[in-house]
Amino acid sequence: MTQDQIILFALFVGVFGLLLWGRFRYDLVAFSALMLGVVLGVVPTEEAFSGFGHSATLIVALVLIVSAGLTRSGAVYLITRTLVDSSRSLGTHIAIMGGVGGVLSAFMNNVAALALLMPVDIQTAHKAGRPPGLSLMPLSFATILGGMATLIGTPPNIIIASIRADSLGESFRMFDFAPVGGITALVGLAFVALIGWRLIPQSEAKQSAGALDLTDYIAELTVPEESKHIGKRLSELTEEAEKADVAILGLVRNGKRLYGRQANAVLEAQDALVLQAEPKALDEFRAALSLSFAEKEREEKLLADGEGLSKIEVVVPEGARISGRAAMTIGLNWRRRSVLLGISRKGSVIQSQVRRTPIQPGDILLLLVPQGQEAEVTAWLGCLPLAERGLAVTQDSKVWLAIGMFGAAVAAASFGLIYLPVALGLVVIGYTLARIVPITEVYDHVEWPVVVLLGSMIPLGAALESSGGTELIANALVGLTGGMPAWAILTVLMVVTMTLSDVLNNTATAIVAAPVGIQMAQMLEVSPDPFLMAVAVAASCAFLTPIGHKNNTLILGPGGYRFGDYWRIGLPLEILVVSVSVPAILVFWPL
Repeated sequence: MTQDQIILFALFVGVFGLLLWGRFRYDLVAFSALMLGVVLGVVPTEEAFSGFGHSATLIVALVLIVSAGLTRSGAVYLITRTLVDSSRSLGTHIAIMGGVGGVLSAFMNNVAALALLMPVDIQTAHKAGRPPGLSLMPLSFATILGGMATLIGTPPNIIIASIRADSLGESFRMFDFAPVGGITALVGLAFVALIGWRLIPQSEAKQSAGALDLTDYIAELTVPEESKHIGKRLSELTEEAEKADVAILGLVRNGKRLYGRQANAVLEAQDALVLQAEPKALDEFRAALSLSFAEKEREEKLLADGEGLSKIEVVVPEGARISGRAAMTIGLNWRRRSVLLGISRKGSVIQSQVRRTPIQPGDILLLLVPQGQEAEVTAWLGCLPLAERGLAVTQDSKVWLAIGMFGAAVAAASFGLIYLPVALGLVVIGYTLARIVPITEVYDHVEWPVVVLLGSMIPLGAALESSGGTELIANALVGLTGGMPAWAILTVLMVVTMTLSDVLNNTATAIVAAPVGIQMAQMLEVSPDPFLMAVAVAASCAFLTPIGHKNNTLILGPGGYRFGDYWRIGLPLEILVVSVSVPAILVFWPL
């Protein structure tokens, strides 16, 4: 093993170790590794930033903007409005929602597809009187499966197509993934709809139904100056609270939670009542007692525009601006004239002042924002909307224009008439000119941590390959599987890649595993395409943990799931995926 190989392997081990630890965000880890690789001389200086101009990076960024355009135009709700019915049985609902999610995620980013359908699924569950946890995990898995069917459905497909172009001179086309990915997705969807949802722990799902009601928040209301309740004991408000279906949990004074016999605490001006309630009940209680949304200074900023307030509900994904920070820390009030009214966290009671509480991925926030600024505040926070009433941003008059532009671009790229990144770039320009996506918000829809991750990992992956590192890994795997037929070795590669994807970012997994697949194929003197297809399927199928795929993280809070719930459906699903995709690969991409 050469010195360069030792350094590169050490860098990759360090990257994977830090990603598993989770203490630092993946983009910072990857970029730091790239810079260290350049300093140590294993990544050529002139190639250091080549990943940021790589076609895979551009496609991922452009697909996210196009997904936002399809959302804003109302193209997605055009489908879901007519298909979703709360009176259907759970199995039928999962089959329909999974089918819609699978189709959407084939043509737009699968994270965006889940973000669009998750509010619909949650609302349907509440109307049907069942826990959202029974259908959210199947929906998440369906959107992951559907993304495997096309080139743009999931980042691993984009990366593998680009690696094929770099190594073999020609990229995979738009629908080259469809035979294997499509069949695997259909079988996976059938399993999820018929059997998988039955494996979700019923008792936990039922608990989450009550404790995790999306409209059940830990919130605060403030006793204003000159309130008639000043001087009363907290217990004297209990009767009015019960009438409004509000639970009084405690009292915050001067930014500190009071403990002990709070019921006997005498109310003072600017005290904050800690409450548990749904938004309508909260408003009823506030109006009945003439309470304020916040202390005087914050409420003045909130009402500064004089155009009224809007109440919105948002879910916090991994990597959001507010994730890991408190509303007060990021200046939500003075920067955006908005107030964090309540937090829903898997039924947990918030022990500190709401605006001082660090927000976690999966939390659901109840926000008060100036009317007309709902979308802007949500985007600034990096959150996803959960209530249609708060985000009236769809433009139904442009729905067919948006669909037409996107369809034309996909068709042109599929027939080889135009390079895919150029086609998607033209769609973005068209959406901007037609004001489907406001020009001021174009860059807000790009998931920059993913761009940095890709831009950093691609040069490192190229350096590992050029140094002979991928050949060493391939030799080790071939050596371990010595004497086995090529299809069995392909299966081993798939299992190893799938295992890595369950605990690491699927993008990083694809960048490392794809060149290894090519090397293994060359050693066995067979076509590399089936090995690349195996890596594409395996890197996308992360079903065992909530950290393997962003979609699994998004549903963790709203579904009331625990870390160990995912493998119950995920393990049989991954076994099924391997069992179906390997024969399909051998048929459509023979060795």
